[in-house]
Amino acid sequence: MRIECVVRTRALVGEGPVWDDRAQVVWWVDIKGLTLHRYDPATGTDRTWPMPSRLGTVQLRAGGGLVGAFKQGFALIDPETGAVTTLVDPEVHLPDNRFNDGGIDAAGRFWAGTMDDDEADPTGHLYRLDPDGRVAAFETHFAITNGVDWSLDDRTLYFVDTLGGRIYAYDFDVATGGLGTRRLFAEVPAEAGHPDGLLVDAEDHVWGAHWGGGRLTRYRPDGSVERVVAIPAPQVTSACFGGPDLDILYVTSAAIGMDDEGLAAYPDAGGLFAVTGLGIRGRPTRRFAG
Repeated sequence: MRIECVVRTRALVGEGPVWDDRAQVVWWVDIKGLTLHRYDPATGTDRTWPMPSRLGTVQLRAGGGLVGAFKQGFALIDPETGAVTTLVDPEVHLPDNRFNDGGIDAAGRFWAGTMDDDEADPTGHLYRLDPDGRVAAFETHFAITNGVDWSLDDRTLYFVDTLGGRIYAYDFDVATGGLGTRRLFAEVPAEAGHPDGLLVDAEDHVWGAHWGGGRLTRYRPDGSVERVVAIPAPQVTSACFGGPDLDILYVTSAAIGMDDEGLAAYPDAGGLFAVTGLGIRGRPTRRFAG
């Protein structure tokens, strides 16, 4: 196994990497740096676009372009021009909230959660944006909602409660986009940091990032720990599999709040990392159908 920092930039809150299988690039965001990134492994370049507000997550669209979840709601992003077109803001009545992490289900629906931007009040909810523009809300009342992904059979939706230190699993109906019974999938001990983004690989194992834990944990489908991969950055936020064979794990991190001593110890904090040699593959990228 080899871990390399491929984009050395001290992103305040680097997050949400997504592999673009058509362009063979990684899209990712710096939420509090108000920046959209696109890393091209072929050239080693990382292009950036300024964003009008905090962009929590970005996803690919089936028809081209991107869809994002901002502080002011869901919007389309044109990477050719950088233009952002608002679709809907389901939390206009909650001005202290912002969107955080999200994902695309098998039917091409965009799921994203919100959170209190001060990371204190339990005002976060999980939303589903349908391809026709309709929005459904799922009342979760968590202070920080986080990673969203699905099991290989699409019968389970995984969802992270960061401050609670838990990863939950919901029964999921892919035909209706509805959630059923919730159960505890895994709990992160305090000494291991806080659970952040997650993804499910091609073997139906769940990878969880640890904010403050400097690692990724790979869980078996029963919630037991299969392995831990240490990352040379204390605030690990999320990951995705990419590359032509979907066998490179791209990992985002954050530099926010780190002092000079911490940055000297972890000079690549806030960078984008590539982990190779795992012998594990990811799943094909899903795209928003709207």
